Amino acid sequence: MRTRTLTLAAAAAGTALIAAAALPAGAAPVQAPEGAVAASDLLAEMTSCSQISNGKYSLDVGAPATVPVCGMNGAVFWKADMDIDCDGQVTIECNKRTDPWFQDQTAFHQSDGRPLNSAHLPYIVVPGPSGIWNYTGSGIRGGSVAAVIHGDQVQYAVVGDTGPTKIIGEASYAAARALGINPDPATGGAASGVTYIVFTNSRVSPIEDQEATASLGEALAEQFLEDN
Repeated sequence: MRTRTLTLAAAAAGTALIAAAALPAGAAPVQAPEGAVAASDLLAEMTSCSQISNGKYSLDVGAPATVPVCGMNGAVFWKADMDIDCDGQVTIECNKRTDPWFQDQTAFHQSDGRPLNSAHLPYIVVPGPSGIWNYTGSGIRGGSVAAVIHGDQVQYAVVGDTGPTKIIGEASYAAARALGINPDPATGGAASGVTYIVFTNSRVSPIEDQEATASLGEALAEQFLEDN
Protein backbone atom coordinates (compact mmCIF):
# COMPACT_ATOMS: atom_id res chain seq x y z
CA MET A 1 0.00 0.00 0.00
CA ARG A 2 2.51 2.56 -1.13
CA THR A 3 3.20 5.12 -3.80
CA ARG A 4 6.50 4.44 -5.55
CA THR A 5 8.67 6.93 -7.35
CA LEU A 6 11.01 6.36 -10.25
CA THR A 7 13.82 5.42 -7.85
CA LEU A 8 13.75 1.78 -8.95
CA ALA A 9 14.00 2.59 -12.63
CA ALA A 10 16.87 4.97 -12.03
CA ALA A 11 18.72 2.47 -9.87
CA ALA A 12 18.25 -0.26 -12.47
CA ALA A 13 20.35 1.70 -14.92
CA GLY A 14 23.41 1.32 -12.73
CA THR A 15 22.87 -1.91 -10.80
CA ALA A 16 21.71 -5.43 -11.48
CA LEU A 17 18.72 -5.44 -9.19
CA ILE A 18 17.57 -8.92 -10.04
CA ALA A 19 20.83 -10.73 -9.50
CA ALA A 20 20.84 -13.23 -6.65
CA ALA A 21 24.25 -11.90 -5.69
CA ALA A 22 22.60 -8.60 -4.81
CA LEU A 23 20.54 -10.14 -2.02
CA PRO A 24 21.10 -8.60 1.41
CA ALA A 25 23.60 -10.38 3.62
CA GLY A 26 22.05 -13.34 5.38
CA ALA A 27 18.99 -13.42 3.11
CA ALA A 28 19.50 -16.63 1.15
CA PRO A 29 17.01 -17.04 -1.69
CA VAL A 30 14.14 -19.39 -1.06
CA GLN A 31 13.75 -21.50 -4.18
CA ALA A 32 10.36 -21.59 -5.83
CA PRO A 33 8.77 -25.02 -5.46
CA GLU A 34 9.27 -27.42 -8.35
CA GLY A 35 6.12 -28.63 -10.04
CA ALA A 36 4.74 -30.13 -13.21
CA VAL A 37 3.96 -26.73 -14.75
CA ALA A 38 6.96 -24.87 -16.12
CA ALA A 39 7.25 -21.12 -16.55
CA SER A 40 7.63 -21.62 -20.29
CA ASP A 41 4.34 -23.55 -20.43
CA LEU A 42 2.45 -20.68 -18.83
CA LEU A 43 4.20 -17.93 -20.78
CA ALA A 44 3.43 -19.69 -24.05
CA GLU A 45 -0.26 -19.03 -23.41
CA MET A 46 0.26 -15.30 -22.93
CA THR A 47 1.73 -14.12 -26.18
CA SER A 48 -1.24 -11.82 -26.79
CA CYS A 49 -3.55 -9.79 -24.57
CA SER A 50 -7.33 -9.66 -24.50
CA GLN A 51 -7.55 -6.47 -22.48
CA ILE A 52 -10.18 -6.40 -19.73
CA SER A 53 -9.06 -3.20 -18.00
CA ASN A 54 -10.62 0.06 -19.16
CA GLY A 55 -7.20 1.61 -19.45
CA LYS A 56 -3.59 0.86 -18.69
CA TYR A 57 -1.39 1.14 -15.60
CA SER A 58 1.95 2.81 -14.97
CA LEU A 59 4.89 0.97 -13.44
CA ASP A 60 5.88 3.97 -11.32
CA VAL A 61 4.65 7.43 -10.41
CA GLY A 62 5.05 9.73 -13.40
CA ALA A 63 5.73 6.90 -15.85
CA PRO A 64 3.53 6.42 -18.93
CA ALA A 65 0.57 4.06 -18.62
CA THR A 66 1.58 1.04 -20.68
CA VAL A 67 0.40 -2.07 -18.81
CA PRO A 68 -3.04 -3.57 -19.46
CA VAL A 69 -4.76 -6.25 -17.41
CA CYS A 70 -5.51 -9.14 -19.74
CA GLY A 71 -8.19 -11.81 -19.46
CA MET A 72 -8.08 -15.54 -20.22
CA ASN A 73 -10.15 -18.55 -19.29
CA GLY A 74 -9.89 -18.86 -15.52
CA ALA A 75 -7.33 -16.10 -14.98
CA VAL A 76 -6.19 -12.56 -15.53
CA PHE A 77 -2.59 -11.53 -16.09
CA TRP A 78 -0.26 -8.60 -16.52
CA LYS A 79 3.40 -8.18 -17.35
CA ALA A 80 5.24 -5.60 -15.30
CA ASP A 81 8.13 -4.87 -12.98
CA MET A 82 8.33 -5.85 -9.32
CA ASP A 83 8.44 -3.30 -6.53
CA ILE A 84 8.87 -4.77 -3.07
CA ASP A 85 5.97 -4.62 -0.60
CA CYS A 86 7.39 -4.90 2.91
CA ASP A 87 4.21 -3.82 4.71
CA GLY A 88 2.42 -5.66 7.50
CA GLN A 89 3.98 -7.21 10.55
CA VAL A 90 7.20 -5.66 11.82
CA THR A 91 10.11 -8.02 11.21
CA ILE A 92 13.88 -7.78 10.98
CA GLU A 93 13.54 -7.45 7.22
CA CYS A 94 10.52 -5.16 7.11
CA ASN A 95 10.26 -2.13 9.36
CA LYS A 96 10.51 1.66 9.25
CA ARG A 97 14.29 1.50 9.28
CA THR A 98 14.64 -0.86 6.31
CA ASP A 99 11.68 0.41 4.29
CA PRO A 100 11.12 4.14 3.67
CA TRP A 101 7.49 3.37 2.69
CA PHE A 102 6.74 0.93 5.52
CA GLN A 103 3.17 0.64 6.79
CA ASP A 104 2.19 -1.75 9.57
CA GLN A 105 -0.98 -2.88 7.79
CA THR A 106 -1.97 -4.91 4.75
CA ALA A 107 -5.33 -4.82 3.02
CA PHE A 108 -5.97 -8.45 3.95
CA HIS A 109 -5.19 -10.12 7.27
CA GLN A 110 -4.17 -13.59 8.33
CA SER A 111 -6.48 -15.90 10.30
CA ASP A 112 -5.56 -14.47 13.72
CA GLY A 113 -6.51 -10.97 12.60
CA ARG A 114 -2.96 -9.66 12.28
CA PRO A 115 -1.60 -8.08 9.10
CA LEU A 116 0.32 -10.35 6.76
CA ASN A 117 4.02 -11.03 7.23
CA SER A 118 5.70 -9.82 4.05
CA ALA A 119 9.05 -11.33 4.95
CA HIS A 120 7.50 -14.79 5.32
CA LEU A 121 4.46 -14.98 3.04
CA PRO A 122 4.70 -14.79 -0.76
CA TYR A 123 1.91 -12.48 -1.87
CA ILE A 124 1.18 -10.03 -4.65
CA VAL A 125 -0.35 -6.57 -4.63
CA VAL A 126 -3.29 -5.66 -6.87
CA PRO A 127 -4.18 -2.06 -7.75
CA GLY A 128 -6.97 -0.58 -5.66
CA PRO A 129 -10.38 -0.49 -7.38
CA SER A 130 -10.75 2.35 -9.88
CA GLY A 131 -12.22 3.21 -13.23
CA ILE A 132 -9.29 1.42 -14.84
CA TRP A 133 -10.10 -1.94 -13.25
CA ASN A 134 -11.82 -3.34 -10.17
CA TYR A 135 -10.23 -6.64 -9.26
CA THR A 136 -13.34 -7.81 -7.40
CA GLY A 137 -15.32 -7.70 -10.63
CA SER A 138 -12.91 -10.28 -12.04
CA GLY A 139 -13.52 -12.76 -9.23
CA ILE A 140 -10.41 -11.79 -7.29
CA ARG A 141 -10.20 -11.19 -3.53
CA GLY A 142 -7.80 -11.52 -0.65
CA GLY A 143 -6.37 -15.03 -0.70
CA SER A 144 -6.87 -15.56 -4.43
CA VAL A 145 -4.06 -17.65 -5.86
CA ALA A 146 -1.45 -16.21 -8.20
CA ALA A 147 1.46 -17.58 -10.17
CA VAL A 148 4.37 -15.15 -10.39
CA ILE A 149 6.89 -15.85 -13.14
CA HIS A 150 10.41 -14.48 -13.40
CA GLY A 151 12.91 -16.06 -15.74
CA ASP A 152 12.34 -19.80 -15.61
CA GLN A 153 10.87 -19.77 -12.11
CA VAL A 154 7.24 -19.97 -11.01
CA GLN A 155 6.27 -18.97 -7.47
CA TYR A 156 2.73 -19.48 -6.24
CA ALA A 157 1.45 -16.70 -4.02
CA VAL A 158 -1.78 -15.16 -2.76
CA VAL A 159 -3.36 -11.76 -3.28
CA GLY A 160 -2.37 -10.09 -0.03
CA ASP A 161 -2.45 -6.32 -0.39
CA THR A 162 -3.77 -3.49 -2.52
CA GLY A 163 -1.79 -0.61 -3.93
CA PRO A 164 -2.20 2.70 -5.77
CA THR A 165 -5.06 2.84 -8.25
CA LYS A 166 -2.88 3.77 -11.22
CA ILE A 167 0.25 1.66 -10.63
CA ILE A 168 0.83 -2.07 -11.06
CA GLY A 169 3.69 -4.48 -10.39
CA GLU A 170 4.40 -5.25 -6.74
CA ALA A 171 4.90 -8.31 -4.53
CA SER A 172 6.03 -9.15 -1.03
CA TYR A 173 9.58 -9.46 0.23
CA ALA A 174 9.11 -13.24 0.47
CA ALA A 175 7.81 -13.54 -3.09
CA ALA A 176 10.78 -11.63 -4.47
CA ARG A 177 13.29 -13.63 -2.45
CA ALA A 178 11.75 -16.92 -3.59
CA LEU A 179 12.23 -15.86 -7.22
CA GLY A 180 15.83 -14.79 -6.73
CA ILE A 181 14.95 -11.10 -6.98
CA ASN A 182 16.65 -8.70 -4.59
CA PRO A 183 13.97 -8.26 -1.88
CA ASP A 184 15.38 -5.12 -0.29
CA PRO A 185 12.39 -2.74 -0.05
CA ALA A 186 14.53 0.35 -0.57
CA THR A 187 16.88 -0.74 -3.37
CA GLY A 188 15.61 -4.08 -4.65
CA GLY A 189 13.02 -5.32 -7.07
CA ALA A 190 13.04 -6.07 -10.77
CA ALA A 191 12.78 -3.34 -13.40
CA SER A 192 10.92 -5.62 -15.85
CA GLY A 193 10.32 -9.23 -16.83
CA VAL A 194 7.76 -10.30 -14.22
CA THR A 195 4.45 -11.90 -15.18
CA TYR A 196 1.57 -12.05 -12.71
CA ILE A 197 -1.23 -14.56 -13.29
CA VAL A 198 -4.18 -14.47 -10.87
CA PHE A 199 -6.59 -17.38 -10.99
CA THR A 200 -10.15 -16.09 -10.81
CA ASN A 201 -12.65 -17.41 -8.26
CA SER A 202 -9.88 -19.08 -6.28
CA ARG A 203 -9.04 -18.67 -2.62
CA VAL A 204 -6.71 -20.08 0.02
CA SER A 205 -8.02 -20.13 3.58
CA PRO A 206 -6.30 -19.43 5.83
CA ILE A 207 -4.47 -16.97 3.63
CA GLU A 208 -1.12 -17.73 5.32
CA ASP A 209 -1.18 -21.47 4.47
CA GLN A 210 1.72 -21.69 2.03
CA GLU A 211 1.42 -25.44 1.48
CA ALA A 212 -2.21 -25.03 0.45
CA THR A 213 -1.23 -22.17 -1.86
CA ALA A 214 1.43 -24.25 -3.59
CA SER A 215 -0.86 -27.25 -3.97
CA LEU A 216 -3.86 -25.28 -5.21
CA GLY A 217 -1.65 -23.12 -7.41
CA GLU A 218 -0.21 -26.13 -9.19
CA ALA A 219 -3.68 -27.57 -9.78
CA LEU A 220 -5.02 -24.25 -11.06
CA ALA A 221 -2.03 -23.80 -13.36
CA GLU A 222 -2.61 -27.23 -14.87
CA GLN A 223 -6.28 -26.42 -15.37
CA PHE A 224 -5.33 -23.07 -16.91
CA LEU A 225 -3.18 -24.82 -19.50
CA GLU A 226 -6.01 -27.20 -20.33
CA ASP A 227 -8.54 -24.39 -20.74
CA ASN A 228 -6.45 -22.01 -22.89
